[in-house]
Formats: sequence, structure tokens, C-alpha cells
Amino acid sequence: MKYLIILFLSLVALGGFAQKQTYCNPVDIDYTYMSHYAYRGVSYRSGADPAVINYKGKYYMFVTRSHGYWYSDDMSDWKFVRPQSWYFNGSNAPAAAVYKDEVIVLGDPSGRGAVIKTDDPIKGDWKTTYSVIPLGIQDPNLFVDEDDRVYLYEESSNKWPIRGVELDAENWFLPKTEEKDLFKLHPEVHGWERFGQNHESDMKPFIEGPWMSRHGDTYYLEYSAPGTQWNVYADGVYTAKSPLGPFEYAPYNPISYKPGGFLTGAGHGSTVRDNHGQYWHYASMTISVNYKFERRIGMFPAGFEEDGQMYVNTAYGDYPHFLPDTEVDDHKERFTGWMLLSKDKPITTNSVLTGVKQNVVDETDSGYMLDQEKPDYTAGRANDENMRTLWVAENNSDSLYLQVDLGEVMDVKAVQINFMDFNAYVLGKPDTLRQQFVIETSKDGKTWQTSVDFSDNQQDRPHAYIELPEAVKARYVRYQNVYFPNQYLAIAEFRVFGNGNGKAPKTPAAFVAARQSDERNADLSWKPVKDAMGYVVYWGIAPDRLNNSVMIYDQSEYALRALNKGVDYYLQVEAFNENGISKKSKLLTCEASK
Repeated sequence: MKYLIILFLSLVALGGFAQKQTYCNPVDIDYTYMSHYAYRGVSYRSGADPAVINYKGKYYMFVTRSHGYWYSDDMSDWKFVRPQSWYFNGSNAPAAAVYKDEVIVLGDPSGRGAVIKTDDPIKGDWKTTYSVIPLGIQDPNLFVDEDDRVYLYEESSNKWPIRGVELDAENWFLPKTEEKDLFKLHPEVHGWERFGQNHESDMKPFIEGPWMSRHGDTYYLEYSAPGTQWNVYADGVYTAKSPLGPFEYAPYNPISYKPGGFLTGAGHGSTVRDNHGQYWHYASMTISVNYKFERRIGMFPAGFEEDGQMYVNTAYGDYPHFLPDTEVDDHKERFTGWMLLSKDKPITTNSVLTGVKQNVVDETDSGYMLDQEKPDYTAGRANDENMRTLWVAENNSDSLYLQVDLGEVMDVKAVQINFMDFNAYVLGKPDTLRQQFVIETSKDGKTWQTSVDFSDNQQDRPHAYIELPEAVKARYVRYQNVYFPNQYLAIAEFRVFGNGNGKAPKTPAAFVAARQSDERNADLSWKPVKDAMGYVVYWGIAPDRLNNSVMIYDQSEYALRALNKGVDYYLQVEAFNENGISKKSKLLTCEASK
């Protein structure tokens, strides 16, 4: 028994914890470096446009330009597959589906390609039909209906609509008929489809990233707008009673929307059913610092209401949630209740880089301008809850540390270290990448214990989320560097999760929602709450369907610009801090003009 206890403690120290119960966005996979821009002197990771499928009880995730794909048994630990063929080296937004007893994939950067297939995706032995689909294809989606008929949906454009066509599965997946125009954007009516940061641009928005799901006898064709580099990148849905329509706009759109919080954006996604019958939505989330297409992947609970309304719950989507194999009372509400303990707390380090600017591509077009005249890489950038600001050290040595003071002893339950690329020069997907570190905790800042030991880690963990086996009581949490593969150690955010011992904030008072004459917009405000860290605003088209939300820090007002003309809305707001969440405010009605 003594040896079993020692073995257990050793596994805890090395990060080999018991089966995880939780995850935290962004999804922690070994994101590929986008080598097609490295010649400009900028090297950055990206993962976007996820196509996730369930094949024989395992989950497979195909991602833009990743030189392969990932698989997982539990949606937590993802393993990368390097296929035995070249098909994945440069494919944009690959489509994936299960056809009979095989996985089929379509993805080609040329815009024209052939369907490839395999019955052993872990081995990666793919075969091609060789018959190129004679269509110009962008952002394809393959859908296999219950009768094994196969359909292709595609488009990425600010000019053309989403299109669809049935493919002949018995004839090399070639089109059976002419491609059909299905629907296009209407930003003059749908506020969330407007382009730019916070929908504030008059440029024509992009429609892209279709994904078809079937629930009951209804077909749900998801689509993305208005552009991948913006905080408001989202997914909406049209519904129909047949795979090629006619389609009807869902008045509750968007379904997947995350304009605020730590990492924004929830567009160009896919919806997959887990092994317990529940749905999950995977989506692209934007960073857009090194380059406007610098992105990550988010994972959110999804599903359908009793009347068929589709939903994706992004509330507290940056905080720890329970994984699919963890049983919960309500799949829609998988948030653990573990709050963020580290935001804006006193933080110290022994190294800060000065006098070096960050190399970026097309900076003026990225959407997130960097102050290159007075760059700030100080420690406070690592706990400001902003993925686009960085603490950068002078080197990557094993003497570097980053220490946060939570202010009082709290229950620490998880940590997340978000490493970032600062003037890196990495190409493609080398096997040599890894991050090694130790997380130490202390009650008094004098006596320390090792809570996480990743000093021998051999995995690439750019967004290392580590759930502790038991809560640790600590006031101080310290990151101690051991090894980092790039020249400069750069951390966008050092996040500590758990629960404080104080009171949750009170419910926000004086909540007001004023619909503008332009019904796509509403001005929201409420009275600031003492001791509140931030607020979450909810809205929807029915009192019990407040399925859209936004997280807001450090302000008590919000310009909501994502509404649909002619639709009535209901809204509530709540406050939160390290100790918990308030009760929601009184329900407001925000009516459209009659």
C-alpha cells in the first residue's frame, strides 16, 4: 500500500493526474506553425475552421493547414496524426464526415480537389478517388444523411451565397446536379452579420464555413459571419425540411457568439454528438496579433431545445467546464463554478524584455493594433485577462519566474499557462516543441510546495491547462520556468482558477436596455456593483431562452449590436467575482417597433 501511495503522489507531481473532469478554452492542442508566412519574418501558430466528427466512438478534429489532424477518446487529450499522404499539408477548412464505415475528407488549398477516405484514420492511410470535383470550392462541408446520400456545402465570400449540391457516392463523389444557391447575408437586417470589430464597419461582411446538422426531421445549416479576425466572428443557422432547402432564417441567431472575455470569437464551427448523445460545438477564436489569421479553437456545450431551437452556450466560456464523460444535471450548464482568481492581482517577475518590438504581418489589417512605439511586456500583461497582451522575458532561461499574489488564501483548483509566440521562427510542425515548468504554491510567500511538476514534460502544450487532483489552499502561485523552445519566454496569460472565501457580488441594479431606432442595436447599462470583477449579459427571444451572452470586465454598460430587426428580445445581467456569481437581474423586454 505504501508503494501505491508513493506512485500516486509521483503521478500528481509529474502532471499525470487521474482522468480529467474539466477543460478550459482554448483547446490545448499542439497548434501548427503557419509556415506560409514565415518568409516575412513572422512565425505564429494557428488553428481554425475545426471539422470534428465522431467515428466509432473516437473524435477526430481536422483543422486548417495543420499537416495532419487530431483524435481523442474524451475530447480532452488529443493526439496528433501525421498521415501517410500529402493531402493535409496545406488544406484550408477541410471537410470531414462519416460515410458508411469510412471517414471521408475534402480539403484542398487550390479550391478544387477529390474526396479522400480511410477506414483507419489513426493509422493515417488515406486513399483518393482521384476524381476532382469540377467546382470552385471554398470552406467545404460534407454531410451524410440518414439514407447515406451525401451533400456538399461551400463558400467563403463577401459576394457569393452559401451553395449546396448532392454528390454521387457511387461515382467518385462527383456532383449529381448543378450546384444550388441557398442563402446569403443580410447585414441590413441581421446586426450580428455586420463586419468589423464590434460590428462597427460598413465593409461587406464574409459568409463562410457552412456545417450541416440534422436533428429529428429538421436540417440545420450553420454558417459563419462577418470575418474571422474580429471579436464578433460567429455562427448562425438556417433551417429546412430537406438538405437543399428551401431554408428559413432562424430568428434566434446567432447561435454561437462570444464577443467578450479572455478570448473572443466563436465562428466557423462544427457540431458533433458525443458518446453520451450530447452535442458540442467547436469554433474558431481569434488572437490576430502576429497576423490577422492567428487563431485558436474553442469547445462549447450545444444542443437543441424541446421545440428544436439550436443553442451553443458560450457563457463563462473562458473558464473551466466539465468534459463530456463527466455527468452533470444539465448538459447546457457545464460551467464548474471555478472562478478566475488571478486577474489584475499583484504580479512580479525577475525579467522583462525592453527595447525589442514584436514582428507582425499586416499590422494595420489585423484588427488589434499593437503600440510599437512604447511596447509594454511587463508582468502585469500576464494577468490582465487579455490574450493579446504579453509578458516577455529577456531570454528563455530556467531562472525565470512569474509570481501572482491572490491577496488572501483561496482554494486553487486549476491553472492555465497560455504561452505565445514573440518573434519566434518555427516552421510547420516539428516534434521538438515542448514547455517545461513547475507551479509552486504558498500560503505565506515563504514556505512553498510543488503543486504541478512539468519539468520533464515532452509534449507541446501551448495552452497548458492543469486541473489539480485536490484543491490547494494558497495565496501565492508561482510559475518557475524550466525550458521554453523559443528565444524569448512569452506568456499571454497566467490564469489561476478556484474559489475565494468571501461573498459573491450583489445583483446589478437599475438594469436598462434601450433599443435604438436602428433595431439592430441596443444600449445596455446597470449600476456598478461593489466588489464585482465583471458582468455577464444574457439575451434571447424568449424569457427561458437567453442563449446568447457576453462577458464584460471593468465597465457597467454595453453596446449590443447583434440583434435582428423585427424580433423582440429578453435580457438579464449578473455580476461575478472570485467568490461566485450573483443572482440574475429582473428580466427586461426589448421590443421591436410594430
